[in-house]
Amino acid sequence: MSGWVVIAGLGPGDDALVTPEARTAIDAATDIVGYIPYVRRIAPRDGLTLHESDNRVEIDRANHALEMARNGHRVVVVSSGDPGVFAMAAAVFEALEAGPAEWRNLDIRVLPGITAMLAAAARAGAPLGHDFCAINLSDNLKPWALIEKRLRLAAEADFAMAFYNPRSKSRPEGFGRALDVLKEVCEPGRLIIFARAVSTADEALRVVPLAEATPEMADMRTVVLVGSSQTRLIERDSAPIVYTPRSVAV
Repeated sequence: MSGWVVIAGLGPGDDALVTPEARTAIDAATDIVGYIPYVRRIAPRDGLTLHESDNRVEIDRANHALEMARNGHRVVVVSSGDPGVFAMAAAVFEALEAGPAEWRNLDIRVLPGITAMLAAAARAGAPLGHDFCAINLSDNLKPWALIEKRLRLAAEADFAMAFYNPRSKSRPEGFGRALDVLKEVCEPGRLIIFARAVSTADEALRVVPLAEATPEMADMRTVVLVGSSQTRLIERDSAPIVYTPRSVAV
């Protein structure tokens, strides 16, 4: 088969954060497949077809990409951030496992990207400098009870945490419930970083103690970083630096 599928991350927003490897794949592609706003980051050119699709149709999108590759197309499936972090890589492999046997012999590659939590952490300093975990707060694909269990256990284990998809118009209450869990388990001074639209013109970074955090501080363009009990804030004339030491004080 001459076709291939590359699953690439476009980073958090700034084109400078798209990796050279991803750019090379895009330049070689005949087809780009992805969620509407991500596909629109790709410049049109002769010989390239852009296939936009809406949210929540990830498996259909993956099936389309794999079938085009079987027919000889060079397909790049684009995600924001890193394609393996709450993005399209897993969806493509779900489709591959359930699809025709011929798909399994396709040339399929995953190219890493800079995910939002790493871009946000870099802007803030190094809040993920010790053990941390990432939790998707959307209950579209898993029940809220499981999200709450994982959140509570992570807080009790004193991980720093990164929250993806904290709050949307269709799920306005979820992040408030997450904050309630944190306030039950963590001390009120625990540092919370609200990092919105990092690396874009709309970027905004806000650091508050847990006691002052409110649901309205987050939306779907926000990654929320929660420090561990060890996380520190360094005050200075410009933006403060938030970091978690590499060793744990006991």
